[in-house]
Amino acid sequence: MALGVAITSVLGVITLPPASPAQPPPAGKVYRIGLLETTSLAQNAANVEALKQGLRERGYVEGRNFVIEYRSVDGWPDRFPGLAAEMVRMKMDVIMTRGTPAALAAKGATATIPIVMTGIGDPLGPGIVPSLARPGGNVTGLSGMVSELGGKRLELLKQAIPRIVRVGFVANGSNPAFASARKALEGSAQSLRLELLLLDVRKADDLAPAFEAAVRQGADAVDVALDSLTLANFRHIAALATKHRLPSIYPAPEFVEAGGLMAYGTNYSDLYRRAAIYVDKIFKGAKPGDLPIEQASTFELVINLKTARQLGVTLPQSLTVRADRVIQ
Repeated sequence: MALGVAITSVLGVITLPPASPAQPPPAGKVYRIGLLETTSLAQNAANVEALKQGLRERGYVEGRNFVIEYRSVDGWPDRFPGLAAEMVRMKMDVIMTRGTPAALAAKGATATIPIVMTGIGDPLGPGIVPSLARPGGNVTGLSGMVSELGGKRLELLKQAIPRIVRVGFVANGSNPAFASARKALEGSAQSLRLELLLLDVRKADDLAPAFEAAVRQGADAVDVALDSLTLANFRHIAALATKHRLPSIYPAPEFVEAGGLMAYGTNYSDLYRRAAIYVDKIFKGAKPGDLPIEQASTFELVINLKTARQLGVTLPQSLTVRADRVIQ
C-alpha cells in the first residue's frame, strides 16, 4: 500500500466522492483566469495541465470559453503585490493562487474578483479567511495542509535514519506562514527527540551559507520548507544537500527528481484539478465566500535510492515498499 493512502486516515482527512458530471458552462463568454504563481510555467506545467483537465471535464474548451493568464514571481515573493494588481487591471474573472504570499497579495489587491486558492498551508493563521466552512468575502479554494505535514516529514526522516539528532530546518522566515509551520514542527521535533536548527533563507544567495551553517552546527540531516524561494531553487538546494552529504527531506517531488533523498507532501496536481470545480461553480453564479475550503486528500512519498547510495544511507525496506515512487 502506498504511504499516501495510509496517511489520510492518520491526519483525519475526509476524501470527498468524485464530483458528478457538471452542466455545460455558460455560453457566450470567454472567461479570463489569472494564475498568480510561485514558479515558472515550465516548472508548473503538470499542475496547470491538471487544472485544464478539470475544466475540460466540466465542458470548458481553452480558447473558446476560457483563457489563462499566467504570472509568476520566479522565487521573488515581494513581486506578488505588483502582479496581483496587474491581474486586477486586466479584469480577470477569477484569480487563482498558490501559497500564502500569493493569496495575501490577491486579497489585498481586490475585494470583488473571486480568488481560488489552489493550495495554501494555513488559510486561518495569516487571516486570509475567518473560517474553513464559511470563508466569506471573495476567497475560497483548497488547503495543501503544509503545516500539518511538516511533522510527518520529520517522522519519516527519523524512520529512514534513526541515528539523526539534529535537523536543519531550511525555511523563509519572511513567509507569513512561517510562524505556524515552525510551531507545529517544533512540537513534532520534541516528541521525536530531535533538535531543530533554524536556517533562515530569504533570497537565493542565502542558500549556500545556510547549508554551510548546517554543517558547522552539526546537523545530521535537513528538512526544507515549501516556499516560492525554495521551489524556484529546487535544483540548487538538492545539489547543496548532496555536496554537504546531508540526507534531506522535502515537501515536493521536484527536489527528489533533482537528487534529493526523500519527499513527502500534497499531490498538487490533484489540488489543481479539484480547483476547477470551484472555478466552474463561481462562473455559474456561486459566491466564493459560500464555498467551503477543502483540505488535501492525496499525498505522495517519493524516495531517491541513487542518492541514498551516494550518501551511504541504507533505507529500511519497510519505508521503501510504502513509497508511491522510487527513483533507482
